[in-house]
Amino acid sequence: MICSLEVVKLIYHTYQKEGFFSLWRGNSATMVRVAPYAALQFCSHEQYKHILGTYYETEGRPLPPFPRLLAGSLAGITATTLTYPLDLVRARMAVTPKEMYSNILHVFIRISRDEGLKTLYSGFSPTILGVIPYAGLSFFTYETCKKAHAEYTERLQPYPQERLLFGACAGLVGQSASYPLDVVRRRMQTAGVKSRKYGSIAGTMSRIVREEGLIRGLYKGLSMNWIKGPVAVGISFTTFDLMQILFRKSQQPNFWRR
Repeated sequence: MICSLEVVKLIYHTYQKEGFFSLWRGNSATMVRVAPYAALQFCSHEQYKHILGTYYETEGRPLPPFPRLLAGSLAGITATTLTYPLDLVRARMAVTPKEMYSNILHVFIRISRDEGLKTLYSGFSPTILGVIPYAGLSFFTYETCKKAHAEYTERLQPYPQERLLFGACAGLVGQSASYPLDVVRRRMQTAGVKSRKYGSIAGTMSRIVREEGLIRGLYKGLSMNWIKGPVAVGISFTTFDLMQILFRKSQQPNFWRR
């Protein structure tokens, strides 16, 4: 309850100080990143499932637990590696005054000019370490929920609201497991803006714990992510599944004649 009140106060303060649309500051960079990230993650996940399914000879059946976890982690690594600079740009735009950067391209130009191209991958290591449990557990939980549902109800396809629930559970598990590394990632990404220097992952984590405490430092903001994360992941998984079903149906000869 206290956390919710603080969030409301922060939203109101931001609205009063910078205006209504400042609440969406950095959202354009988020959307530019989310589209390719989600496309790469879901596409690569299907490919990894196919490769691992061939190796384990599952023949269309759900993968065993370990390869199910591995497919999700590999999908997260693939998508993160290819879209990471966009994530850094989003983080910078979210924590800087609007006068500092005018648009996404301006962020790229200033970072490259003032801090060097390698800065675009600042914080990459903790991000990859965090995405392994996050993506792995998210996909694992979602696929496991669908498998258990099919065995219990004898229905091959869950209803949309059931998919949303499975996705929400997946987001909750994945977010909770990887959150401390996500905090480290954000600190390293925004170090240049705040005139701070963070070296290694262990050093950054140690400094956060020393200066802010274990819970207040490494788990700061987790309660809000428990609200945002499950909703976002639930919608993502459900949308992908429903679009995949629609595309498969569209391949049927009589689909467009209806």
